[in-house]
Amino acid sequence: MANNINLAFNLKLNGAYIPAFNRKMIVKNYENYKNFVIIGSAHNIDEINIKKKQKVKKFFISPLFKNKKTNKYLGVIKFNKLSTFINKDVIALGGINKSNINLLKLTNANGIAGISFLKNGAKFKI
Repeated sequence: MANNINLAFNLKLNGAYIPAFNRKMIVKNYENYKNFVIIGSAHNIDEINIKKKQKVKKFFISPLFKNKKTNKYLGVIKFNKLSTFINKDVIALGGINKSNINLLKLTNANGIAGISFLKNGAKFKI
């Protein structure tokens, strides 16, 4: 459920997602509910700080690599620097493909999300 945490909680879902562009959402205290996880996305330190105020427990940090949507990307070093400000689970997102999959070993990521890569039936081992 994106952008509607209260509805997700009331429907007894196990979490909700707050995109990076949603900077104004005020989040109630769901920290006492262990099975409810708020995931948020961020592209820079300012967005990370906003998501922390929104009680995000897991972060999509993107884009890690160059992709079709943008030529602006973090790369491994900037990704790792941003992840040090979080102290929570970090999920790598953006531009993951067959040619850069092994670079994920160099990141501090706890997971990956490779929508187009996985959608195309990619199989990989890291």
